[in-house]
Amino acid sequence: MSMERHTVAFPGLGIEPFQLDRVAFTIPGIDWPVYWYGILFALAFLLAILYISKRAPVFGLDPDRALDVVLGGALGGIIGARAYFVIFSWDQYKDNLVNIFKIWEGGIAIYGSVIGGFLAGYLTCRIRKVKFLPMADLAVGGLILGQAIGRWGNFVNIEAFGSVTGGAWRMCSPAAADFLLRTGQIDQTVADQITAGTLGVHPTFFYESVWCLTGFLLIVWMTGRRRFDGQLTLFYAGWYGLGRSVIEGLRTDSLMWGSVRVSQALAVVLVIASAVAVFVVCRKIKSADGPDRWKLYVDTEEGQAILRGEFYSRPQEGPAAAEEEEPAQTEQPDSGMPAGQDAAPKEEEEQDERKTD
Repeated sequence: MSMERHTVAFPGLGIEPFQLDRVAFTIPGIDWPVYWYGILFALAFLLAILYISKRAPVFGLDPDRALDVVLGGALGGIIGARAYFVIFSWDQYKDNLVNIFKIWEGGIAIYGSVIGGFLAGYLTCRIRKVKFLPMADLAVGGLILGQAIGRWGNFVNIEAFGSVTGGAWRMCSPAAADFLLRTGQIDQTVADQITAGTLGVHPTFFYESVWCLTGFLLIVWMTGRRRFDGQLTLFYAGWYGLGRSVIEGLRTDSLMWGSVRVSQALAVVLVIASAVAVFVVCRKIKSADGPDRWKLYVDTEEGQAILRGEFYSRPQEGPAAAEEEEPAQTEQPDSGMPAGQDAAPKEEEEQDERKTD
């Protein structure tokens, strides 16, 4: 699947074969190809940034500091995505470690990106003094929107597709048939049928894109109806995990750990963990002190101060602020003299009085 052009068709939907060029354009003078995958990735990141900057006040967050967290999370996401893929595809890299850094040749995993992004985002929140849970709720909206767009990069590359199907929505491509044949998942007869269009593969990239877009719309709808900070994050984990657990079962390029599909297993864990967490928190909210204890950050005094632009402009409190204050003057004995004035003149006056006597 290293070819620059691919032929694709959706005969069941009446879409005749057409050419997909992985290269959008070439930079003149240096002949540097710019790929559609990179353009779509950049578009996804840009839209996520715009969403987060516009919605930050809804969560009681400063937009500039929220963007700092996003940039930190993005860096962690790239590292995590690559590390996750390399760990579960170690046989491809153990004999040539330099290839680990050739990320432009492909090989990233969305779960690694999410894990790395959240860890880096948490550290950036601590550094920039941003509340993590409302920031996480804000970030998952941009994240799932970016995922919905980014999956179309898989379509351009003819990757991340599913198993063989004869459904009307089947995707037919010689590149898909070649991959399945080389990896021993089909025989030559089935490969010929995929090329001819009588059979095809599940367009799982499309399934996941639609699932993520639906999740994004639900997150937007739920934002004004959430009951506690972290609710949208848990919803994202459960929603994405539920969809991925089904879609991953159709994929033909899953990262494996023995006979277990790693991403599918992790998806199931996310669904269960998020459901349990929501149940526990809802129980606590119903307790006597629940409404006050679980108040949304945007409704707190601190959140409102951030929206007014007052919180981060306040003088720093604590030891650092104390050091900046002028040192207190040393307490002087109660001599009736101003602090710091020499007491010698008074002693001389007493001696003169004794002489006079």
